[in-house]
Amino acid sequence: MPRQKITDCCLIVIPCLNERNHIGGLLSRLSDALPEDGWRIVVADGGSKDGSQDIVKAAVAHDARIVLLNNPKRLQSAAINLAVARFGDQFEYFIRMDAHGEYPDDYCLDLITDASETDADSIVVSLKTIGFNSVQRAAAVAQNSKIGNGGSAHRNSTTGAYVDHGHHALMRVRAFLAVGGYDETFAHNEDAELDFRLKKSGYKIWMSGRTAMVYHPRASIGALFKQYLNYGRGRAKNLRKHKTIPAPRQALPLAVAPAIVGAGLALFFWAALLPAFLWAITCVGYGFYLKIREDMPNGPLAGLMAMVMHFAWSTGFWFEILRRPIGGRP
Repeated sequence: MPRQKITDCCLIVIPCLNERNHIGGLLSRLSDALPEDGWRIVVADGGSKDGSQDIVKAAVAHDARIVLLNNPKRLQSAAINLAVARFGDQFEYFIRMDAHGEYPDDYCLDLITDASETDADSIVVSLKTIGFNSVQRAAAVAQNSKIGNGGSAHRNSTTGAYVDHGHHALMRVRAFLAVGGYDETFAHNEDAELDFRLKKSGYKIWMSGRTAMVYHPRASIGALFKQYLNYGRGRAKNLRKHKTIPAPRQALPLAVAPAIVGAGLALFFWAALLPAFLWAITCVGYGFYLKIREDMPNGPLAGLMAMVMHFAWSTGFWFEILRRPIGGRP
């Protein structure tokens, strides 16, 4: 088909795996919010067993712009690669959306406006985390605060700026393909790994100040721990692949797992307890600060959620490094 103007069309890719509670609502909102012509909405499903595919098929029957694509590799990175390989040559840009995310009605059009007004090849957005049950609400407070995100740009609001990394939203198809797309060996942290290659190749990344998305944290402590364990492993793989060092905001949480392990030496040397003790006091104290000074009732529990996140992330990182050291053998 002839290429349309950027303001007239775009490819949207939604990786999906067992998202029955979210995918239908997202597709319905997109159908209502987007222009009638020129758009393609691809749901790349990794083999959902919860009825998600039936919901998508029903949406396909009502909206010809929606396509259900089988993603046999199941990973989000593979889902994006597959959809862009199949449909990307028809579009200038694609937009990546999360099935369980919430987006403003003008989200896609705002991203296109950002792309038109800047010379960036990738538009990223900040995340606003919101929870429903007590664990989610506390995790949301932690993730929205510096003790949980370390001041990460995509976890804080911005007026718009060029950055090194952010939550992926819109990307130029040509740039994406030029650097080889997502590395499908990464189950987590694939976005940061791709951003490294984009920057290294001279492409520009713009953090939108016009729009953002809402993210819902894991609903249980066990799920939150597993998520951050995988994040830590993904970060270690990223550093190993590109032979880089952690940023300062990442280096501090890396010390958590060694500090906790080292606390076992307190039986022989009491000072070995100090690093873990100072870390715990800092997290708990910051949680009470959020409650008292920022009027956040979930602040104290947020301090504990931050401890879970730090420990899981650090454990995952060191597990991956010890499994296969940077520059070394397994």
